[in-house]
Amino acid sequence: ELIKRGHRLIADDAVEIRRVSAKSLVGQAPSNIRHFIELRGIGIINARRIFGMGAVKVTEKIDMMIQLEQWDSEKVYDRMGLENEYADRMGIDSEYTEILGIKVPVLTIPVKPGRNLAVIIEVAAMNNRQKKMGYNAARELLQGLGMDLSLVDEQVTKRDLDI
Repeated sequence: ELIKRGHRLIADDAVEIRRVSAKSLVGQAPSNIRHFIELRGIGIINARRIFGMGAVKVTEKIDMMIQLEQWDSEKVYDRMGLENEYADRMGIDSEYTEILGIKVPVLTIPVKPGRNLAVIIEVAAMNNRQKKMGYNAARELLQGLGMDLSLVDEQVTKRDLDI
């Protein structure tokens, strides 16, 4: 779905990650599986052949990670996007993982039937870009409502992801 929406495939399951500077990581697919995707019920496809050269890319900078998890009705999920407010003020990410010595922000998205994951992931990436440029929609909303942002929880969590 993301490819159909104009995004480009780097890798399906396996990503080779390289540290290219003191604060940058780049990901790429291993050459033997580059451009291939497994679609359960269909099998293996070659995204470059089916969708064209514009549907694939060899490398890309890693700006964030998205952790998909099964929806848990007992868990409290962030609904405002302010979980990162304290971390933003401190210049760090509230939920992150460390890859090759570099902290990478992690966003946990609950998965359940009926949620359009392609749209959710696309919006998460766009929102991450906005936050990196200094704009936080939740902060703007709460400030507009006259709320005190200094009361936001000061919590930072390191996620040890299975990568």
